[in-house]
Amino acid sequence: MIQTDADGRIRRITIDRPDARNALTWEGLDALEEAVESATEPVVTLEGAGPAFCAGADLDVVADLDRDEAEAFARRGQQVARAIEESPSVVVAVIDGAARGGGLELALACDVRVATPAATFGEPGVTFGLFGAWGGTARLPRVLGEGDALEFALSGRVVGAEEALRMGLVSRIEDEPQSVAAAIAENAADALTVLKRRIRDDGERTIQERREARAFGDLVAAHADDLDAVLE
Repeated sequence: MIQTDADGRIRRITIDRPDARNALTWEGLDALEEAVESATEPVVTLEGAGPAFCAGADLDVVADLDRDEAEAFARRGQQVARAIEESPSVVVAVIDGAARGGGLELALACDVRVATPAATFGEPGVTFGLFGAWGGTARLPRVLGEGDALEFALSGRVVGAEEALRMGLVSRIEDEPQSVAAAIAENAADALTVLKRRIRDDGERTIQERREARAFGDLVAAHADDLDAVLE
């Protein structure tokens, strides 16, 4: 269900269940988390096989869960999203086709989201009495702002790539979205990790600034020779 391969400084993780629009089961979530946590490359891409990115939770699985099992399944998806968010690698969501529910929420956990013109986005669970519960209610307002997040989630509507770009759901639309990951991977791996951690730091502002200054000092010391080369 989860395929991985490496190409130099990029680890490619593919949700490979196209017959189910790459919907995730318990086993799929386990495999995805393992793939993310085992990556050692500075950049990881997350993508889906076939015509969809990820439809989120497999509804055939959800339909058989009791109340406590459903809560545990939501928590499992949240853990996987946190693994993506906390990975030392820069994780780039390569979104081609449908990103729905939990699939959209996994994309929100990524550091960069790049869409193809064919990408579409939605939280349609509200139309049949559910909602994605893999961290989306926390991350969506951070990305869109509270008002737009509420309208988008409560309406259950689907938006295309151009509207997703205007909303801020994605940062780029590219015919070849892997090129964005390749450009990021050209940069220094330690600087990428530090920048990701500092930008994602949600601590109190003065603590953030102290951590930022400390990290900058570490990088200057580590790259003294590189700086000399730039100045020559």
